[in-house]
Amino acid sequence: MRACLNISPAIQGRAGLGRYTASLLRALLAIDPHGDYAVFYNRSREGQPPAPFDRLPRYASPLGDKPWRLRAALTYFGAPRLDSWFPGVGLFHATDHLLPRFRGIRTIVTLHDLIPLILPEHHLPLNRWFLKLMFPRFLAAADAIIAVSECSRRDAQRLLNVPPDKFVVIPEGVEPHFKRVADPETLAAVRAKYRLPERFILIVSTIEPRKNHAHLLEAYRRLRETHSGTGLVIAGKPGWLYQSFFERLKASGLENEVIVTGPVPEADLPALLSLASAFAFPSLYEGMGLPPLEAMACGTPVVASNTSSLPEAVGDAGILLPPSDPRQWAEALGRVLDDATLRADLSARGIARTAQFTWEAAAEATLAVYQRVALLNRQDATPQKQAGQASAKETQNNFAAFASSR
Repeated sequence: MRACLNISPAIQGRAGLGRYTASLLRALLAIDPHGDYAVFYNRSREGQPPAPFDRLPRYASPLGDKPWRLRAALTYFGAPRLDSWFPGVGLFHATDHLLPRFRGIRTIVTLHDLIPLILPEHHLPLNRWFLKLMFPRFLAAADAIIAVSECSRRDAQRLLNVPPDKFVVIPEGVEPHFKRVADPETLAAVRAKYRLPERFILIVSTIEPRKNHAHLLEAYRRLRETHSGTGLVIAGKPGWLYQSFFERLKASGLENEVIVTGPVPEADLPALLSLASAFAFPSLYEGMGLPPLEAMACGTPVVASNTSSLPEAVGDAGILLPPSDPRQWAEALGRVLDDATLRADLSARGIARTAQFTWEAAAEATLAVYQRVALLNRQDATPQKQAGQASAKETQNNFAAFASSR
């Protein structure tokens, strides 16, 4: 049976979603080299699939991102289903939660998180409306749901009443190139490229309110009172509603002390992580939390939030704190900077813990889900009517606005 994966997130370079999609498919091809795999992507905007995916059979939508999302959603409101777009496909894996309805194709959706429902203030209004309307339908229609953490599974069952037997929890993996970099020339080149100070706190994430950079900035301001020679490095591209952080940074008077690198190429990340004195991750909510795991794999001590899935990822290999107390964060980061024994212990624990998060294991578990779903009799799932569901006219108007928005 041919399995088709939506690799649009990988082509678009969509942070965690792109990493998940590319890493999972690469691992599937490695453990199942004779399997029948294909890829789907939006041809009009996103270019071509990268190697090694360019050799696979491909199915492409000429619609672009927002029109494709709209077309997929309309299959739940009477529009023709999309089996004819995917001749020969027996299973469609929606790696980014966007699952069109089919008649004869079995389906799997990966649930990364329910952030638009849990923290709606951190999404733009139309996107928030779209996901609130469609999340329950995507999950109800799927034959199986892969949740990347127990946290995501619990949230879906609590908020959307999804039957528990639909779920399989499969944690993401850490790419093997995330390991401690010791080569002096590599480290010196990365230090020079980003103008890094000798000692610095690092965060790697998209810059958006949910990631809580403003909290880290306040913790850093407090930390500088006792550790004036330590810098703060923020690596990542601007995301949703990023402007508020840069306004806060400008008002703080710390612009000359804080380095904002912008997006960092994958090849530079292991050295950047290895150079950091500590990795801080004060996110308000994560479906999985790969950045702390990647830091731990490089032997960098981690201080992270004690919320959502982060305790699952970090375990006892890092320091976990409430995301809303800058004083605690400043004190914890100060301890890591001052205590060589603590740093060494956290480094060793982190390296040991991340050994259990591999893409090979994730691919093997995902392949088992494919095989189980292939044996199912296809049954149409009709989602329950949601409380406060929009009227047909309101839905039509909102879809039109969503399709025309940028």
